[in-house]
Amino acid sequence: MGYEKLFTPFKIGKMEVKNRLVMSPMGTNSAFVSGRKDEQEIDYFTERAKGGVGMIIMGCQPLNEVIAQGSMEGYLDSYTVLPALTSVCDCVHKYGAKIVCQITCGTGRNAFPDTFGNPPMSASAIPSVFDPNVLCHEMTKEEIKGVMDGFAFAAGLAKDAGYDAVEVHAHAGYLVDQFMSPVWNKRTDEYGGSDENRARFPREIVRAIRGAVGPDMPILFRISLDHRFEGGRTLKESLPILKFLEEEGVDAFDVDAGCYETLDYIFPPSYLGESCMSYVTEAARKTVSVPILNGGTHNPDSALQLIESGNADFVLMGRALIADPQLPNKLMKGHREDVRPCLRCNENCIGRIWNRHTKLGCSVNPQAMEERRFKIEKTDDPKNVVVIGGGPGGMEAARVAAIEGHKVTLFEKSGKLGGVMGDICTADFKKNIASLTKWYAVQLDKLGVDVRLNTEITADDPILDKCDNIIIGCGAKPLIPPIPGIDGENVVTMLDCHRNASLIKGENIVVCGGGSSGCDGALEMAKEMGKKVTIVEMLDECAKDAMFINKISLFNQLNEYGVTMLTGTKVLSIEPDGLTVEKKDGTQEKITADTVVNAFGMRPDLTTVNAVKEKYHIKTRVVGDSVKLGKIGDAIRDGFGAAASL
Repeated sequence: MGYEKLFTPFKIGKMEVKNRLVMSPMGTNSAFVSGRKDEQEIDYFTERAKGGVGMIIMGCQPLNEVIAQGSMEGYLDSYTVLPALTSVCDCVHKYGAKIVCQITCGTGRNAFPDTFGNPPMSASAIPSVFDPNVLCHEMTKEEIKGVMDGFAFAAGLAKDAGYDAVEVHAHAGYLVDQFMSPVWNKRTDEYGGSDENRARFPREIVRAIRGAVGPDMPILFRISLDHRFEGGRTLKESLPILKFLEEEGVDAFDVDAGCYETLDYIFPPSYLGESCMSYVTEAARKTVSVPILNGGTHNPDSALQLIESGNADFVLMGRALIADPQLPNKLMKGHREDVRPCLRCNENCIGRIWNRHTKLGCSVNPQAMEERRFKIEKTDDPKNVVVIGGGPGGMEAARVAAIEGHKVTLFEKSGKLGGVMGDICTADFKKNIASLTKWYAVQLDKLGVDVRLNTEITADDPILDKCDNIIIGCGAKPLIPPIPGIDGENVVTMLDCHRNASLIKGENIVVCGGGSSGCDGALEMAKEMGKKVTIVEMLDECAKDAMFINKISLFNQLNEYGVTMLTGTKVLSIEPDGLTVEKKDGTQEKITADTVVNAFGMRPDLTTVNAVKEKYHIKTRVVGDSVKLGKIGDAIRDGFGAAASL
């Protein structure tokens, strides 16, 4: 497939963008407390510009510290932030890309009630998202005027810094969105009531920005056209707002769907599929005449389809460009097979920011936000490196070591690369995991890694004695707890289900173990095979190990496809016609099942690892599940580190 149509220039106002690929606005949570950008963030955006993207929209920067209740993205209230912002702009411009400053007046009701006990401000006195007992402070007209002054100053800063355009963050149910939506805007003055009145706040923002930047600098407006929850603003209700804003002089609309009530659409996980928000573009196209931008888990193919449809002029890619900053250049050169796929796992991008309160990273690209420190450099001292195990950790180690110039031999005892990662990707919602497995195979072949499948290495193998370094990761195998009947003919491990679907016999399936792998497997059986599935989980909650945003989509779909989840329930025994369980109150119950699936978990496979490490401890590095049971991104980061430190 040719991607030439993605690389035609297109104008927003008087600004010409060299191609149709735009980096989505995403926070990195890396600015200093002073509001200035860190060097690492400058390197991060520079790398994406170098990769060939047409335009970069930076993550939203708040007007000031008081309203900055999200991740640390810096503030736009002081000239002291200009030097770092100018560096970002200059570095991006070096590669011919445009850069956009996205500005926000805050999260409003989505804010955490702050440490001083002051309630968040909003359009109206409505409940706070994170503590419904706290009513938001309804903004006064004086405070609204202050916001307009803040936008004017911030936009002036953006122009002075060298940005090519400004985008208003009016998205995700944040403060501007609250003014535009009847569900949150209960005002009876000129800022509430009618469509026109609810559009007044954003129109005044656009007017303030225009006064600061002049007639030629484009203003973009990012808006969710469909909140996707009952009572939220619908697609039809959003269209009049677009008309009002176009009249006010907005030069382009950046449209998608979702809000904090439907949080999974703000950070779409793999369960939502590709191009999950392009459905809003057709109506937007018919409503306004200015350019349309659209994001929502696009890959190169969905991006091309959207541009060809005529419903959008630019396609936003966020996590796809975190995963592979060179994606545009690779497509331009006709090397689609070299594009490293994003897993849509959310574990190390928003997951790092939200769960660990640290800066953005990436499960498949450990260099994200560490472009300088983690640079892969050619070695002056090539070594003979043996990698044992073809899982994600081993494959990443082999890839990086080969780029560095080492002679790499990878041994895998099975007949294919991927390890457990390569086995579990049978569901449609895991196709990006399958793509990543294939990507590694392609890269190792191109790099000349000597891959030897169906070859088991032991500690006594002579090649280990002769090589300079050993990187080993033998993965994990299913845990078999001592439950009566677990070795019965009707019992199969979840891993074997993925390897051979014919082992799943009958219609009634019981999955024992409600962790992520058990829930994913249950969803696959129900959704894609039409089975009637019950999950039995001893804890009080299923998928406790899953990223909480992903769980929203996962649970929605488990419910949609009729999967029964029995929590606080222990498996006592397994019989030929089902299993006996014990509930939290001590009562027992018999559950009928044609097939019982063991999803009790995994344990590291350490037999070979321990023997090799004992014999060659100085030159051996252990990676992946052999170090600690983890996720794909953990293994990849281990493999990267093992090779990069050679």
